[in-house]
Amino acid sequence: MKVSPSMLASDFSRLAEEVRLVERAGADMVHLDVMDGVFVPNLSFGPPVIAAMRPHTNLFFDVHLMMQYPDRLVDAFVKAGADSINFHIESAAPVQETLRRIREAGVKTALTLKPNTPAESVFPYLDQLDMVLVMTVEPGFGGQKFMADMMPKVTALRKEADRRGLSLSIQVDGGVNEETAKVAAAAGADIAVIGNAFFKAADPAALTAEVQKL
Repeated sequence: MKVSPSMLASDFSRLAEEVRLVERAGADMVHLDVMDGVFVPNLSFGPPVIAAMRPHTNLFFDVHLMMQYPDRLVDAFVKAGADSINFHIESAAPVQETLRRIREAGVKTALTLKPNTPAESVFPYLDQLDMVLVMTVEPGFGGQKFMADMMPKVTALRKEADRRGLSLSIQVDGGVNEETAKVAAAAGADIAVIGNAFFKAADPAALTAEVQKL
């Protein structure tokens, strides 16, 4: 399982140091949660902050857009250094067109599902995706409890991708720690977004290594 620590749980006053910590811990990528205060009731950061972090690591930037209109800023996030752009199927963006623009920019594509959205809603786009993110909390705030009842959705996505012969990554985000990552891995997920559990760990490298073994 790959590990993608969420910078939302980091110390924003020390972002350069925190992103270097992620790299030293052996994580596979950096998860960057962008909130617009419209699609979700919170604000985080945007392209300028991501661009400021970019010189401090060579890790893959996994950018998760919790935005009502993510299509309006695709070019800005690409320029800032995103390696993957992930937006919500529930947003107001035209899905097909937005995926095409992301792909043409040379960036990996992903769609996210909120807890009440069925797995089947992304089935029409699976062959155009590198990843699907299954939210295991309601998006917008860190520190929530993992929703184990989202695991059938993960399994349904994995089965459909396997049926079509697709190499699809399935990511889980929300309340993920060493124990809940085991549940997600058993269901078919292969990327764990870890926020508080990573940045509050006594040994982030040990936590990362344990989850990567799953």
